[in-house]
Amino acid sequence: MNCAHTYPALEINLDKIYANTKYIVNLCKDLDISIAGVVKGVNAQSEVVEKMVDGGCEYIASSRINQLIQLKANGMNKDTMLIRMPMMGEIEKLVGNVDISLNSELETIIKINQECKKQNKQHKVVLMFDLGDLREGIFDQKEFIETAIYIENNLKNIKLYGVGTNLSCYGSIKPSYENLEKLCNVAIEIEKNIKRELDIVSGGATTTLPLILDNKIPKKINNLRVGEAILVGRDLEDYWGYDIKEIHKDTITLKAEIIEIKEKPSYPIGEMFIDAFGNKPQYEDRGIRKRAILGIGKQDFVFHDTLIPLDEGVEIVGSSSDHLIIDIQNSAQEFKIGDIINFGVFYPSMLYLTSSTYVDKYYI
Repeated sequence: MNCAHTYPALEINLDKIYANTKYIVNLCKDLDISIAGVVKGVNAQSEVVEKMVDGGCEYIASSRINQLIQLKANGMNKDTMLIRMPMMGEIEKLVGNVDISLNSELETIIKINQECKKQNKQHKVVLMFDLGDLREGIFDQKEFIETAIYIENNLKNIKLYGVGTNLSCYGSIKPSYENLEKLCNVAIEIEKNIKRELDIVSGGATTTLPLILDNKIPKKINNLRVGEAILVGRDLEDYWGYDIKEIHKDTITLKAEIIEIKEKPSYPIGEMFIDAFGNKPQYEDRGIRKRAILGIGKQDFVFHDTLIPLDEGVEIVGSSSDHLIIDIQNSAQEFKIGDIINFGVFYPSMLYLTSSTYVDKYYI
């Protein structure tokens, strides 16, 4: 039994996160593209953020304003970027504490300008353009350009810092040269009208990196907002087919303890209805199997299919709120009660696990 930690636990390898940051920053630096390191995926843990800063991120970004405020309070000295549009009730805090925010509603931006006057400050705004992913952003090109010009000419406490877009997060639309070129073209049109260059043209997130790797990104794009490729590094290989040896995929390891081992049928017995979450799971009848239960559950990771068993012969069977059920029939190891099972994580499970107060965090 491993007694060094209490369980469940996350081991977070800071050196590997630093190395990932350095690689992504240098990859993009050659094309004059700055990186906003998105830290919401690790609940903005200051130890991790410090490595992203050291690795060269020009901005630190999150969708949660309180995370950015806390990082500044802890002495983090990079410009912060709020990447979820601010709510009306956040505007006073936004102006007082955050350097840059992504916005698409003129009404909200006018409110920010009014608050800036009260606080005698200037706030930087990145205006978001919807290229078809249908999450945030102004969809009509004419309205987008007119809004940008209005901000520049009428809102004196707002700096129109740039334009940006989001792809893949909601509508799963793939970034391409063609759709990002549309963003670049409207940026050029705006610059002609306001008679100056925009500071940033932000072309998306980790899912835009394949365009850089394939040398297909429009030259006007000069910023990306990257979290997953730095923090976990799995998407580029598992979803996009890029095996990049410089990107570590073992940055975060979940460790959970066995609390039961039994041989049981693999198919539930009795009349089936719904599980605790209102779902009707499908089961495969594999006969009697040796199974173990671990002391962690959906409350901590939500989706068990975003966990990757690292112990040979271990398969995930399913989970409930507080239990993770695994099949150990084919494992060569003779597991016993109290043994620790290791898992790699994809981005969704990292997001939930780092926010769970029931999972201890340890830094390597």
